[in-house]
Amino acid sequence: MKNIAFQIQGMTCDHCARTVESTLRKVPGVSSASVSFSAGGGSAEVGDDLSLPALEQAVRQVGYRLIPADSVSSRTEDFSSPKAESGRSVVIIGAGSGAFAAALRVIELGGRVTLIERGTLGGTCVNVGCVPSKILIRQADHAWKPRTQPFDGIEHPNPGLHPLLLKRQRERRVLELQEEKYARILREMSQVTFLAGNASFVDARTVRVLLNGGEERTVSADRILIATGGRPSVPEIPGLSGTPYWTSTDALFSETVPSRLIVLGSGFVAAEIGQSLRRLGARVTVVGRRGSLLNRMDPDLGKGLERYLQEEGIRFVFRGEPRKVDYQKGLFRVDVDGETLEAEALLVATGRTPNTGDLALEKAGVSTNPKGEIVVNERLETNVPGIYAVGDCTNLPKFVYVAAAAGTRAATNMMGDGTVSLDLSVLPEVIFTDPQVAVVGLTGEDARKRGIAVEIRTVSLDQVPRALANFDTRGWVRMVAETTTGRLLGVQILAPEGGEVIQTAALAISAGKTVREIGDQLFPYLTMVESLKLCAQSFHKDVRQLSCCAG
Repeated sequence: MKNIAFQIQGMTCDHCARTVESTLRKVPGVSSASVSFSAGGGSAEVGDDLSLPALEQAVRQVGYRLIPADSVSSRTEDFSSPKAESGRSVVIIGAGSGAFAAALRVIELGGRVTLIERGTLGGTCVNVGCVPSKILIRQADHAWKPRTQPFDGIEHPNPGLHPLLLKRQRERRVLELQEEKYARILREMSQVTFLAGNASFVDARTVRVLLNGGEERTVSADRILIATGGRPSVPEIPGLSGTPYWTSTDALFSETVPSRLIVLGSGFVAAEIGQSLRRLGARVTVVGRRGSLLNRMDPDLGKGLERYLQEEGIRFVFRGEPRKVDYQKGLFRVDVDGETLEAEALLVATGRTPNTGDLALEKAGVSTNPKGEIVVNERLETNVPGIYAVGDCTNLPKFVYVAAAAGTRAATNMMGDGTVSLDLSVLPEVIFTDPQVAVVGLTGEDARKRGIAVEIRTVSLDQVPRALANFDTRGWVRMVAETTTGRLLGVQILAPEGGEVIQTAALAISAGKTVREIGDQLFPYLTMVESLKLCAQSFHKDVRQLSCCAG
């Protein structure tokens, strides 16, 4: 018998690891196999006559790629020697969007990179976050809209649903993007040495890497960037541990749609996945600790979205933390303030936790806040000179586009090519429910806390020609303007495709535009973005008295 260690490319969750593990165990000549999603690979005990191609072929047939561990680490190089001729050496811990953005900029500026990743290339967004969730949302939209479309003369069909096929389609697109935007780019970056394994600090300039194949490396560099991301957090509820509850990852790659689903949480993950699975046929109950959805935003946004989701059949229970969770014979029972909720599936969507606990940050002296997030300054540098951090492991806003922008700027600062900061003063956000929630800038409450006198106007979508033509007038657009100057300070939107409108508002705020200037701009007629013009005009006119395309 012999032991073969390997990496698996294409895994997106623990279920993927179980699929690969089960596949390998069925190969003739394999006596045992173990695969871990967090480690990005595993090992197998095989007969002496079993060839590696047999394992590779078996794994490829279920949609993944097996790579021998020795070939993964064959490009390793220790930078503890004097700096390479090409420039500074940088260690980057993590391989998500922030890490890759930083690596690309370091290379542009003449440096060399050691990139360390213990799991799957691409981080949260492409693998278990933005990409699969938006595919799920769109799949659910196509299942729901034929049954609810508003036009006379069009019948309401009931599309057949095949959850396994939907799941496989999400996985295929994830694998395509992982390959094209991460694996291919990594192969083409000769200045990058990739190490697959777990990194931890030895001191402020050195990290130890336990490679997934079992070997250990020590790497030193001129600068170090931490970009280890985050993971779903799980509250300590009696009875929850040990049950087959879902995190967002499990929900996004489930092969089935449960008949009933309980969602713990009231943020964007709970709203997006809860609505999607409701539209695919589940009866959904959302359990929140506070009084409404999206409690960190303008309260009208959460209350408005909640009303629309209730109309689709989602029930909301806002009574604090569940007291107990019980799971028996395929059924969850959740005790919430005297009521017992029952469902076949339980989704825990109660926030995220930074991946910082295994880094031995104390050996480098890097500070974290009470949440475990690495604290960075405007240059993306930690309290330790030469150590930087970006992405979900930090105290920065948890958006992939923030992580990528921070990675580029951190790399510029690490390479000593001037001092650049990350400007978060105009940060657009989108929640991809239907209708969507989109915000940028200040709310009225934000402005008042800063001592700014403001005027606020809200235009409902029944005043927007595009929405009327769509026969879908759910939602509204709100503008916050400085009283003395009329300068636009913030926009909040609850509207179908509101995310396609918000960047125009962000550009207007960045340019210092007033609401009168926005109202005088030419906007194409019968577009949703025209809602911004109408809302801006409402500061000076009664838009109900305007003709359809009044200028």
